[in-house]
Amino acid sequence: MRLLVVDDSNMIRSRILRLVQGGGLAGLSVVAVARNGAEALRVARATRPDLVTMDLTMPEMDGVECLAEMLRMLPRTRILVVSALSDKSTAIQALRLGARGFVAKPFSDDELKLALLDVMEGK
Repeated sequence: MRLLVVDDSNMIRSRILRLVQGGGLAGLSVVAVARNGAEALRVARATRPDLVTMDLTMPEMDGVECLAEMLRMLPRTRILVVSALSDKSTAIQALRLGARGFVAKPFSDDELKLALLDVMEGK
């Protein structure tokens, strides 16, 4: 599966990349990273990812708007929301729009890994 990592935090992008590239998730490879929703849509058109980790609070275009647009463009893409928002209504909104899961920041490597595996397996 091809992964696109979308987050405005360089630290979070690096952490997700390290986890995936460390070999902890067989069959998953990073094809691109993006710093905001607008960049994510441009990159997704070119790379056609199978799986996306999506932050919700980002400049230019937030994750909720990006998620809806990405699923219109690539309806089979699986999206895992990774967000610091403790606001449950925003997470619920993302899930209603088609996100497959949610991981709250801060997260442990194990929490992220399990969530990615669940989304990869279609749970």
